[in-house]
Amino acid sequence: MEPVCYTVRRIDGDYAILLSDSGVENTVAMALLPPETDEGMRLLWKDFEYFVL
Repeated sequence: MEPVCYTVRRIDGDYAILLSDSGVENTVAMALLPPETDEGMRLLWKDFEYFVL
């Protein structure tokens, strides 16, 4: 699978709404994201893990 870059659009309780650079919105459980994740941050999804850019 190809790496995907996301921007955290908003955090809604236990979930984050992510927007990929290609415009696809994705809802992800906060437990799967790095602990420092906050709105507006850029994330990289690679090898089934999220990393802060």
